[in-house]
Amino acid sequence: MQRPSEIASAGGKLGVLMPGMGAVATTTIAGTMLARRGLGEPVGSLTQNATIRLGKRTDERTPRIRDFVPLAGLDQLVFGGWDIFPDNALEAAKHARVLEDRHLEPIKSELEAVVPMKGVFYPEYVKRLHGTHVKTGATKAEMVEQLREDIRRFMKDNGCDRAVAVWCGSTEIYFPPSDVHASIQTFEEGLLANDPGISNSQLYAWACLKEGVPYANGAPNLSVDFPAAQELARERCVPIAGKDFKTGQTLMKTIIAPGLKARMLGIEGWFSTNILGNRDGEVLEDPDSFKSKEVSKLGVLDYVLQPDKHPKLYGNLYHVVRINYYPPRGDAKEGWDNIDLFGWLGYPMQLKLDFLCRDSILAAPIVLDLALLLDLASRAKLSGIQEWLSFYFKSPMTAPSLYPEHDLFIQLMKLKNTLRWMMGEGVITHLGHEYYD
Repeated sequence: MQRPSEIASAGGKLGVLMPGMGAVATTTIAGTMLARRGLGEPVGSLTQNATIRLGKRTDERTPRIRDFVPLAGLDQLVFGGWDIFPDNALEAAKHARVLEDRHLEPIKSELEAVVPMKGVFYPEYVKRLHGTHVKTGATKAEMVEQLREDIRRFMKDNGCDRAVAVWCGSTEIYFPPSDVHASIQTFEEGLLANDPGISNSQLYAWACLKEGVPYANGAPNLSVDFPAAQELARERCVPIAGKDFKTGQTLMKTIIAPGLKARMLGIEGWFSTNILGNRDGEVLEDPDSFKSKEVSKLGVLDYVLQPDKHPKLYGNLYHVVRINYYPPRGDAKEGWDNIDLFGWLGYPMQLKLDFLCRDSILAAPIVLDLALLLDLASRAKLSGIQEWLSFYFKSPMTAPSLYPEHDLFIQLMKLKNTLRWMMGEGVITHLGHEYYD
């Protein structure tokens, strides 16, 4: 891929469209509104807080990412989206019970003004939800056209120069790609035929790609993870990224597992269980939806530990993931991990982790970063899968011939090196021999 010769201006309004305006979306919206008023800190956001080293360590060039690359500012963002319930962002945020009134009251009127458009909803893909604020249409092709019209109207009504979309909706049932996903032609034929292999999230993704709107998939759904969508993204020069936000337990795995592997410590078993009580937890009570999440979460250790290359250390790893719906916890979930490991001469050890985290608090900065970085990628004329954004996902998309990198630190290096490359700076290898020659 050629380095961008120029990156278009970040000026003007950027629409941030979110299919699914529940806990994650409203936490993102409210937090951004507070941050741009100076009433809150966007903690966890690389685009707002992280620095990036340029050149040698002795050069002392370490700007913040937001000062290094031309990103849209928080005051340029206009929020919108779709939902299968009619609640405005304030009502949805109160229902989600993530943020306290002290954070919602100062931006009450702004949140009330964010009203979701009617969602596309075929209930067979998310069996535990029963939407009341939904579109109707004879075919899935018609639904795509309604979504495209929503995008055009939103941008016109809000004076947006461009838009990005980040899926913040629920986990759909598990199913692999089929013949309908093979090409643009087969997919569009499937839309007309109401093919059961085309889910709700794929309709949003297709509408966005048709409208030239970059799309990030925050759930383990197929959405854009199939050949037809990737072909359309390349054809329309639209960046895409996914899938499944890396927030709580899996975030910890991609921090801890690389450390254990770096020291060549063996692992016999890794048992993971979660309790959470938000809408995501309710949806995941359905075994078919849980299967989508399980596939996303289980793949991490295989790719990080490479048991085929280290069979004595990881070849017999017993890895289990459980998710349990527990309403009293709401969005404040808890993830327990028990790791049975062994060291020198095979002597056993244990590591136990109890992460009491807040799902939407961890996801909100991811949504913000993806919106800003996908917009940057679009203005740099990058298209198709943006593997450099793997840092944010449990199950990163890659070119068909590549395995995904799950090591958080490799992912961060890839992200920062891509920004350096994009801006004409040298990439950093950390070799460091020049200091000693």
